[in-house]
Amino acid sequence: MAATLLKAISEREYPIPEHVDIYLLNQGAPPSDLGALEWVVKEAEKEMERLDGMAERILEENGPDDPVLMDLYEHMDKLDPSTFATRASLILTGLGFNKTTIHKKTKDMSGGWRMRVALAKALFVKPTLLLLDDPTAHLDLEACVWLEEYLKKWERTLVLISHSQDFLNGVCTSMIDMRKQQLMYYGGNFDSYVKTRKEQEINQMTAYKKQQEEIKHIKEFIASAGTYANLVRQAKSRQKILDKMIADGLIEEVKEDRAFTFRFTDVEKLPPPVLAFDNVTFSYSGNPKDDLYRNIDLGFDMDSRTALVGPNGVGKSTLLRLMTGKLSPTDGAVKRHTHLKLGMYSQHSAEQLDLTKSALDFVRDKFHEKSQDYQYWRQCLGRYGVSGSVQTAIMGTLSEGQKSRIVFALLAIESPNMLLLDEPTNGLDIPTIDALADAIEHFTGGVIVVSHDFRLLDRIAKQILVCENKTIKPWDGTIGEYKNYLRKKMVAAGAV
Repeated sequence: MAATLLKAISEREYPIPEHVDIYLLNQGAPPSDLGALEWVVKEAEKEMERLDGMAERILEENGPDDPVLMDLYEHMDKLDPSTFATRASLILTGLGFNKTTIHKKTKDMSGGWRMRVALAKALFVKPTLLLLDDPTAHLDLEACVWLEEYLKKWERTLVLISHSQDFLNGVCTSMIDMRKQQLMYYGGNFDSYVKTRKEQEINQMTAYKKQQEEIKHIKEFIASAGTYANLVRQAKSRQKILDKMIADGLIEEVKEDRAFTFRFTDVEKLPPPVLAFDNVTFSYSGNPKDDLYRNIDLGFDMDSRTALVGPNGVGKSTLLRLMTGKLSPTDGAVKRHTHLKLGMYSQHSAEQLDLTKSALDFVRDKFHEKSQDYQYWRQCLGRYGVSGSVQTAIMGTLSEGQKSRIVFALLAIESPNMLLLDEPTNGLDIPTIDALADAIEHFTGGVIVVSHDFRLLDRIAKQILVCENKTIKPWDGTIGEYKNYLRKKMVAAGAV
């Protein structure tokens, strides 16, 4: 619904002055032979040509004193073509590109990286109205911190959708809540919105109960008035009061948003060590100069609640694949308990779904040895938040968030002892992220997670491991303190 509103604004379905240029970021840069930096610079050059043409047209039609023209010239001066390459490089670096990947052709990039290139263009050209649909979805922690700091200083109008409460708190100065086909406006960041909305709902419920009591008394009086003339007159008078209340619109009862909850299956405890890295070295090529990790010693058990953090490209996802055995160390050994059953969730987990089937048929076929009974699987999927029409809809027609819920349901049904979660919040809305955090907190097995969602990590992580410079070191502090460390490092380096 929110994404539809952004699209309608971008297509000017609402009256927006022609001189207000709008940029909606909802898809990545197109595949091409251009490198990331080259593509952003070329797009900036096209934007300068467009602005130049608009300035000429306004000058001809309205003369040199048009205030729009003054704003246009000021914006063009700030863009300054002589600094295009330098400033585009700074933005791309902030979004996680390095000296090599900044020149990589967009046709050789994944969809997530092409989204970063498109985001770099949006930030670089600085449209009058910038519309961002979940801009942190494809970013890592460091890029999220950089983007938050960059957007805090944004001088033009920004409207964004985000499922990261931490990001909303850092960037936004007002919130729009879309409910009952209405837009409800709140000043302040996300936390302020939650507090204000709660207060409003308490006041509304107080007023609702008072009005319902008043209506009850009026109806009781009317019903008991009988045929006495003076009472009949009073009854008619009170009926008018009641009719006016109804005509003016009665106060609505506050209905709590239906909370989504699910739980991972409880598992029996395994004695430690459950998962251990013994002097592990790894590189994809086998050449020591390409080592991602060198001489790593790590241990995880059933009580582990570990967050893996660190710069983009250091190999956090690689580490998870070493844990599962999909990759083997170049040197050293990864040791697993003989009864360890790992459950892996990644950004690509939805690819395991057969999008031509319904969730109900898919899960019944996948676990056919457990049961063939549809009712059994209906109840099972329902326990993991996959309910109603979502169970029977063809999965190809579902949203990313709905597919993610199905994957979590599959993960729970498989009953792993330890969960490995690689960016589990992508595609999830805020209530589902809260439900995931609850499920992790109640899980009786171990959890190792890579995520860019600071609030999720703040809730679940008891141990933070920093992957950097081919080593893995524990962070002695909270995830909030790690975020502050990243922010200070960026400010000191002049990156924001």
